[in-house]
Amino acid sequence: MKRIMDRLDILGDHINDLQKKRNSIDGEELLDNQDLLQMLKISNRSLQRYRSIGKLPYYTISGKLYYKLSDVHQFIRDSFNPPSTQ
Repeated sequence: MKRIMDRLDILGDHINDLQKKRNSIDGEELLDNQDLLQMLKISNRSLQRYRSIGKLPYYTISGKLYYKLSDVHQFIRDSFNPPSTQ
């Protein structure tokens, strides 16, 4: 039984590695719509609006939208309004 569990752990690690590789391009992590909606805590319509006005670059792969993590970080930095000191 121990050998079976060890094999399952190894297979699980391989699956995780494949998922990470699948969701990356040039070594950079890609996020899909669901990932981004949860990360930014925004609605689907807001995300669509950011795409259509060009604030957030995106890539279409096999009909699915993806966003580079570095582009998302840049979008957050550009959208951040630091508190004003009075």
